[in-house]
Amino acid sequence: MAGYKPVAIQTYPVLGEKITQDTLYWSNYRTPVQIKEFGAVSKVHFSPQPPYNYAVTASSRIHIYGRYSQEPIKTFSRFKDTAYCATFRQDGQLLVAGSEDGIVQLFDISGRAPLRQFEGHTKAVHTVDFTADKYHVVSGADDYTVKLWDIPNSKEILTFKEHSDYVRCGCASKLNPDLFVTGSYDHTVKMFDARTNKNVLCVEHGQPVESVLLFPSGGLLVSSGGRYVKVWDMLKGGQLLVSLKNHHKTVTCLCLSSSGQRLLSGSLDRKVKVYSTTSYKVVHSYDYTASILSLALSHEDETIVVGMTNGILSVRHRKSESKKESLPRRRPAYRTFIKGKIYMKQQDDIMINRPAKKHLECYDRDLKSFRISKALDRVLEPNCVIKTPEVTVSIIKELNRRGVLANALAGRDEKEITRVLNFLISSCDCGFPSASSWHWFSGHGSLFYPLHIYLPVIGQSPVVDKKFIVLQGLVEKEIDYQRELLETLGMMDMLFATMTRNGSAPVSEHVPAELPEGKTTESLCQPADADKSS
Repeated sequence: MAGYKPVAIQTYPVLGEKITQDTLYWSNYRTPVQIKEFGAVSKVHFSPQPPYNYAVTASSRIHIYGRYSQEPIKTFSRFKDTAYCATFRQDGQLLVAGSEDGIVQLFDISGRAPLRQFEGHTKAVHTVDFTADKYHVVSGADDYTVKLWDIPNSKEILTFKEHSDYVRCGCASKLNPDLFVTGSYDHTVKMFDARTNKNVLCVEHGQPVESVLLFPSGGLLVSSGGRYVKVWDMLKGGQLLVSLKNHHKTVTCLCLSSSGQRLLSGSLDRKVKVYSTTSYKVVHSYDYTASILSLALSHEDETIVVGMTNGILSVRHRKSESKKESLPRRRPAYRTFIKGKIYMKQQDDIMINRPAKKHLECYDRDLKSFRISKALDRVLEPNCVIKTPEVTVSIIKELNRRGVLANALAGRDEKEITRVLNFLISSCDCGFPSASSWHWFSGHGSLFYPLHIYLPVIGQSPVVDKKFIVLQGLVEKEIDYQRELLETLGMMDMLFATMTRNGSAPVSEHVPAELPEGKTTESLCQPADADKSS
């Protein structure tokens, strides 16, 4: 058996991931740092001013973290119950937050006790934000109301009662101090003007609204709720521009990149997706270990912070390019590359070649020793079927070529038969390589070997019977596909034949030919007219 030839594994083309500028940009982050909080992280917000610290709202506390610190540099814990939506003012000096008891509290970053307490809501306040003039605060609560507060006087200015369910999200315009937007569980997103006593714009999202976001220009509004992310044109009266459905579960948070050209969304399906704001297509995505509740980007997209339901705060920092350039790489000397290559063979030298020893794979060793059943068992293991299905197909082809495939399939118990049927089902349905293995199995009869061998015992195992029923459905579906393809090919053949016949007629008109004696052009056209009429 010294001349055993290993089985040739057939290779199939694999489509590689398309590398784009967005892929390179959003992949250029370090391994995420994980920080454990006291509860689910409901809000993350970066300070707009240097050093760009960020506030994390979790349980009954608000932690302030530095960009590169893993421990909070300040903690606000003056809450009787759960705190919500801690948000920085535009100058980074003040912080406002809501709470479960309905009180809105205003904090100075340099202190610990609240500067102001706004009391007026009767239920939990889930959204707060500063207006563009920095002297007013907007809040929305579970009592269906939206309130506008004056910071210097600590008084309530306006109350809007136009929502019919919980108000869970909102934001203020960065350009106009009188405009702000709120989203509610009544499926609507409403824009309010402080100069009036009612909303000036209302759009129907269709799902309970979890997050809203205004573009810096104020012309576009983004809302998320359910599995949908919708973009509205505010300059056209709230016209729907695009509806995105790229998540499998509820979208809980939205965020814009520093340039405003990329939109990020986080969802309970544990994914963060990055969209282009020109084409609204997904250009990148991140996977996380738990459902996502909050998301924030720092200045110049240097840091991505994601808060999850299990209390984990995931922080990704962008890789530094300067460090790579500052560390020069030591290269080998030139003599290292030419070592041994410039030696000239002398007349008395003897050259000895040591052929590289080739090691056989496990399935090749089994085939070499005629252990055909064991070889088939090796390539039917889940790890091999998932990662290298081409090896499984090649071994089955080799066993069939040797005429021992039926022997390798015989004598198996319920678990081993199920493994064989699972591979056939995955190959026939949508797994690799459906186009090659399916037609090979069906064309050579290998697909029906298990049925012929285990026909006498069908009905004794409900698990095996169920697999056979699934396989039967896939075979019938493939037969229907083939029948439809043959009908389509027949119609295409008729069209091609008609085009060929019609295309040859004009060619004959341009071929010069002499008329026979006694014939005219009119007499030559008569048969053609008769053919057309027939």
